[in-house]
Amino acid sequence: MRVPLTVADFLDRGKTAFAQSVAVVDEPVQPAPPVPASTYRALGSRVRAWQAGLDALGVGAGERVAVVSHNCSRMLELLHAVPASGRICVPVNFRLRSDEVEYIVSHSGSSVLLVDPELDEALKTVAAPHRFVLGGETEECLMRFGVEPRPWPEPDEDATATINYTSGTTARPKGVQMTHRNIWINAVTFALHTRAWERDVYLHTLPMFHCNGWGMPFGLVGLGAEQIVLRKVDGAEILRRVAQHGATLMCGAPPVWHAVLEAAAQWDGEIPGRGRVRLVCAGAPPPSRMIQRLSEELGWEFMQIYGLTETAPLLTFNRASRADDDLLATERARRLSRAGAPALGVQLRTSPSGEVLARSNVVMAGYWDSPQASSEVLVDGWFHTGDGGSVDDQGYLCITDRKKDVIITGGENVSSIEVEDCLFSHPAVAEAAVIGVPSERWGETVKALVVVAAGKQVTEADIITYCKERLAGYKAPTSVEFRQSIPRTATGKVQKFKLRQEYWAGREREVN
Repeated sequence: MRVPLTVADFLDRGKTAFAQSVAVVDEPVQPAPPVPASTYRALGSRVRAWQAGLDALGVGAGERVAVVSHNCSRMLELLHAVPASGRICVPVNFRLRSDEVEYIVSHSGSSVLLVDPELDEALKTVAAPHRFVLGGETEECLMRFGVEPRPWPEPDEDATATINYTSGTTARPKGVQMTHRNIWINAVTFALHTRAWERDVYLHTLPMFHCNGWGMPFGLVGLGAEQIVLRKVDGAEILRRVAQHGATLMCGAPPVWHAVLEAAAQWDGEIPGRGRVRLVCAGAPPPSRMIQRLSEELGWEFMQIYGLTETAPLLTFNRASRADDDLLATERARRLSRAGAPALGVQLRTSPSGEVLARSNVVMAGYWDSPQASSEVLVDGWFHTGDGGSVDDQGYLCITDRKKDVIITGGENVSSIEVEDCLFSHPAVAEAAVIGVPSERWGETVKALVVVAAGKQVTEADIITYCKERLAGYKAPTSVEFRQSIPRTATGKVQKFKLRQEYWAGREREVN
């Protein structure tokens, strides 16, 4: 017997086995009316109301529904409602500028656009055949409560469930096609490795748009765990929510945990969650000192994963084992700073040039409407990550550098090419190269190397302001260095690894 693995499986089990259990506690402070704390039965009802509403609009299976929102219960509901009905959810980074969002909505061909109230004015020029503001408008004009939605006629685990846009190495973002099978296997495997269970209380410190919240919104629903929505990351607020709700599990990039450590230094009394909280870190390899501090100062357990949007994302998992108990704290932290051993069902190897290659059921189907880009990274049954690394004698992967020129700052991907395109549009810029440089807070930040055009004058502040006016804030350079020239090869290519060397000197890895 073969039964398709679909996103619907998770909520089907949640609302059956945990009907009366608390499913989601919404963010209390947000521009839309918060969704009242709901049981799994109520969550199922709201998901069916979304689906019935899309039915009434005539949005059929395979059509795209774009959502631009901060973390909120409605975002979580849509991650279930849209793909479980055979449609495709397009979660969009809420930090993007309107022209960037417009490109994604247009490129994906989204029939419906759902926008957070805080973003409505900024995105007023972004249109779709059907556009709604999340909250009162969607409750009144879109959702159909008490109406049974049409079933997905032919559930297919190989159908695209979500399209997640990533900056990659090109100026235009690429749409990663995640199938139901990709999402299902990633969610179940992730829950297995983190040892998630029905008594967990999960705090959403990770944006839900980011790799579908890494899959946690699915796996935890299937297990009947309680989920606490946090709209915006704040170290002190994370500590307060841990204390208030008894949170046990969280995910995020290194800057999230840096913020918690800073807040903990000012915290009055015992740090909440000591000996209870498990955190999962990804986005960039964190410093081993940070890992040690999280254990010693907070008493929280640290786990690390490595993956990409294209891999749903779980490729490796690193968690201290019983054999590590007797190690010195510094050595234990060093071992945890590795990307980890291959996750269940993942095969890894490195190419002769040192690029990490992966093979797994979590690897994407391809890039949406981009066959050429897909063929460049999916070669002979292996996904080419673009990251450089090595596997040690214990079988653990360590990421050593980045083969593709993507800067990961605060867990967000920034295409150096996109920033360079912006810089080149400035009348005072003759040449430019953009690289990532180390940052204790953000892992790495964007640095622009600029050659000023003859007869022109421009300051560092001018360049930064110019970029911030045209790009999402996190993509703009945080520093600018003026140079006489940008070194190039005989064929005219800029070798960015050479440009990075002086800033990363003395470090084992060219990622931070």
